[in-house]
Amino acid sequence: MSLNHGRQYLAIPGPSVMPDRVLQAMHRAAPNIYEGPLHDMVDTILVDLCKVARTKGHVAIYIGNGHAGWEAALCNVLSRGDKVLVPATGAFGHGWADAARGLGIDCQVLDFGRSRDIDLVQVEAALRADKSHQIKAVLATHVDTASTVRNDLAALRRVMDDCGHPALLMADCIASLACDKYEMDAWGVDVTIAASQKGLMTPPGLAFVWFSEKADQVHKSADLATPYWNWTDRTQGNRFSQKFDGTAPTHHLFGLRTALDMLLHEEGLEAVWERHRKLASAVWAALDCWSQSGPVQINIADPAKRSWAVTSVKLTAPLGTKLRRWTEHRAGVTLGIGLGMGTPEDPDSDGAFRIAHMGHVNAHMVMGSLGVIEAGLIALDIPHGTGALSAAAKVISGA
Repeated sequence: MSLNHGRQYLAIPGPSVMPDRVLQAMHRAAPNIYEGPLHDMVDTILVDLCKVARTKGHVAIYIGNGHAGWEAALCNVLSRGDKVLVPATGAFGHGWADAARGLGIDCQVLDFGRSRDIDLVQVEAALRADKSHQIKAVLATHVDTASTVRNDLAALRRVMDDCGHPALLMADCIASLACDKYEMDAWGVDVTIAASQKGLMTPPGLAFVWFSEKADQVHKSADLATPYWNWTDRTQGNRFSQKFDGTAPTHHLFGLRTALDMLLHEEGLEAVWERHRKLASAVWAALDCWSQSGPVQINIADPAKRSWAVTSVKLTAPLGTKLRRWTEHRAGVTLGIGLGMGTPEDPDSDGAFRIAHMGHVNAHMVMGSLGVIEAGLIALDIPHGTGALSAAAKVISGA
């Protein structure tokens, strides 16, 4: 006998839960890609994508995942042999640096570990030491999906400006966009990267790169901009097919149009941010109670530096994996693996898991997942404090 029959809940940080409306929008025959309503719809998508990123700049759509977005962004503003500064706060900061190295870019990595945000003092020292301005860009992860730390990009920009350093500020917002507050223009970000499968509530397969006028000027001399990755035709070309360098990802676009309607025109972006903040706070309240007795511990100690999209939790190995398998196979809730939280030899730790609270998520989904986690802690005889569900309920209720 198992209690996992019924609708499964995928509480991993991407792909996130997709609304039925998004799936229904995709369930249609192939459209005319040469003229007609599809062209008009894509024009509205481009406008609304810029609203989500809070920018008056440009956005290019690529058929690919977040890693494709990394490469697209790098290719458009850098040349082989250029140097970048990478303040890494988890697995995905290092991943972006690896992508850059693969393109022949020199990476200076500042490794801040897996449980803390960017140390701006160290960043400032590195920028001031670069007196000849060899560093062409700073590659910062807004929210690292593995460690789940949220970095202060506005403060990072202030440091760059105070140093008088001309490097571009590039931001990986794959985990955070439409979950955590993000203001591309107001924070002085030059290039933003995101993907469809997290806060944008659409299946994996689309990557997005937003860029400022400053970045577009740098682009003109970048020698890594291959025909496919080059954002000029995608954003300034006269033919519809240039937006995608070929056939458009039609059904992803239908789904994305519906997702953007839900986020921007129905709920409203500020309300979306507040919903994520509230649900994240409920998760943290439960974890604070469980951590009073036993091995459960939130990876990021300071709540102000935690993502509203996903929370990484540490346990003693192999309890993280045991708990994940119990919740999935016995109760129908799939939690995220402890990605990048282990050793260099075994990076995906058996002593950690992640709870996603991103995208199409509401109070009963979060409360249900917390209840299943507590049942798993009890079933596996993992020591933990009491009162977690009551604490989460108080956050949800507004008490």
